[in-house]
Amino acid sequence: MLKVTENQEVNFSEEMLAQFGEIVSHYPEGREKSALLPIMHLVQKEYGWMSVNAMDKIAEYLNLQSIEVYEVATFYTMFHLSPKGKYVLDICRTGPCCLVGAEKIMEHIEKTLGVKEGEVTEDGLFSWRGVECIAACGFGPVLQIGPEYTFYENLTVEKVDQLIAELRKKEQEK
Repeated sequence: MLKVTENQEVNFSEEMLAQFGEIVSHYPEGREKSALLPIMHLVQKEYGWMSVNAMDKIAEYLNLQSIEVYEVATFYTMFHLSPKGKYVLDICRTGPCCLVGAEKIMEHIEKTLGVKEGEVTEDGLFSWRGVECIAACGFGPVLQIGPEYTFYENLTVEKVDQLIAELRKKEQEK
């Protein structure tokens, strides 16, 4: 993942542009806008978030108005509009998960990582946020860890500690 600052110019690599072309090829001529979501996913995977400059470049590539990309990015919570950690922990905070301990899990994550919701740890590895339903009400509390959005159910404080330790170990082994 490339680090991109808020005002940094964005230029997509030839490889990424080839991926864009492959995606666009799946849609009828004149319907290139249909490729917007998958292209936005690729860009976020590459840069970790959707900067205004990246969204403008996507709009330029698809021959759209920038506002059309901004509207999509602000509608879907899966797109990050500010830099996040390499691993984003999304914890379901809706009623069913809260009834079985999601709030306790969120408090523990905040304490363990030393950052408030939406902030990034000093090492750049982690950020976390409460999100709306992850659609696993019978298995709460639940979280997903991006960028791959691996899903974890029936969380406990101990399971969260283990997940964080495993991710840190994975980074140390690189």
